[in-house]
Amino acid sequence: MNWTPSGRHFIAGEWIAGTTTFRSEPAHGQAHDFAVGTTELVDRACRAAEAAFAAFSATTREKRGEAVTLIGTQETGLPEGRLNGERARTTGQLRLFADHIRKGAHLDARIDAAQPDRQPAPRPEIRLVQRPIGPVAVFGASNFPLAFSTAGGDTAAALAAGCPVVVKGHSAHPGTGEIIAEAIAAASERTGMPAGVFSLIQGGRRDVGTALVTHPAIKAVGFTGSLAGGRALFDLCAQRPEPIPFYGELGSVNPMFLLPAATAARAEAIGSGWAGSLTLGAGQFCTKPGIAVVVDGPEADKFTSAAKAALEKVATQTMLTNGIATAYHDGVDRLRASNAVAPVLAAESAGRDAAPNLFETNGSAWLADHSLSEEVFGPLGLVVRVGSPEKMLALAESFQGQLTATIHMDDADLRLARDLLPILERKAGRLLVNGFPTGVEVVDSMVHGGPYPASTNFGATSVGTMSIRRFLRPVAYQNFPADLLPQDLRN
Repeated sequence: MNWTPSGRHFIAGEWIAGTTTFRSEPAHGQAHDFAVGTTELVDRACRAAEAAFAAFSATTREKRGEAVTLIGTQETGLPEGRLNGERARTTGQLRLFADHIRKGAHLDARIDAAQPDRQPAPRPEIRLVQRPIGPVAVFGASNFPLAFSTAGGDTAAALAAGCPVVVKGHSAHPGTGEIIAEAIAAASERTGMPAGVFSLIQGGRRDVGTALVTHPAIKAVGFTGSLAGGRALFDLCAQRPEPIPFYGELGSVNPMFLLPAATAARAEAIGSGWAGSLTLGAGQFCTKPGIAVVVDGPEADKFTSAAKAALEKVATQTMLTNGIATAYHDGVDRLRASNAVAPVLAAESAGRDAAPNLFETNGSAWLADHSLSEEVFGPLGLVVRVGSPEKMLALAESFQGQLTATIHMDDADLRLARDLLPILERKAGRLLVNGFPTGVEVVDSMVHGGPYPASTNFGATSVGTMSIRRFLRPVAYQNFPADLLPQDLRN
């Protein structure tokens, strides 16, 4: 299906061009020009979102293709199967959220009946319900052009909560962002939503992002991206005259811990499985398990050899952007230059391509060099060999906050796993046993977040129905007549 992007912003129901443009950098196919965002457009979109808030937040819970795959594969270099899967995940997520709010499951409604005869003083009737907080800013992610961008999890959660959204599109896939905005615009018009309920601003320098998170109409921010960029926006949110919550996913190395009995029983299987997870999507998943911790010895040798053998069979893959590819090559070079690590598999790659690399180190070197715990976004793994199970526990304590942590274990490892579990519960938002964390299920029970720096709010998740709660706040209504109560609190 042929589709050519117009290169315009979508703001408050209107497609708007600009005098300045930037050109996309697709992995293959034709490049296109897109209008560059400005602080003036940010103000226009935020004011429209604020104007739409009262009407949109009052709507009932009930009210609230092929071209996508083509432009997405061109801009990101992701294979067609991956984009089709991500598109299905995105639409499935929207349907899940719609079903969730129809049931009122996000409202946490509570009613305490009046007790007029209570002594020594009567108790009034009090009712509580979650209410939307206001317009939300969303920053598109580079690695998920659908599931974490224009109509991704943050946007879906905010709209489900009853909050208008202003999206800052990612310059890595502006065409994908535009075609999704067209779908949102059509849905908004069909359902009679206020014009300012959704806006998309493309491109722009850092001042555009700064203007968005500091605009007084914006009441929360959703972000998926780098630690440096996310921390800068987080600080801006905290420094506002009215500080607002910043829900940022900033990075994670997602350690795996291979316990002794499991390693002895199936070192090769775990090693080859790890290689597949490391290289999925060219290693550009935020849940990529980049670190494997194992007790040193012959079984660790088998695990590492199996991982190396599997990685050697993986062809070079195209990375999402030139900038991400450059950062990956720099990360590989940094580890190669370190005296604390040894290469297991050293593969050369250049340009926007990435080949797998594997390194190993020991527990003492890891603890002495904090840089070894820094994320390298791409198909790279690091094996950390420790001298004993007790030293594995000490190394687990050294990790910063993570999105996930995995234990590979057999029945004979249960005692060690019990000692490890309370450490990992404080380190990660999702814990796995005998699996690999790439692949995040969009379900009620999912937690995609963790202690800093994995995310900036460890009590929240950006995936699953609980993500809607980020954009709600509890309000109590005392002694209200029924006709004045919010519809969701009546009866």
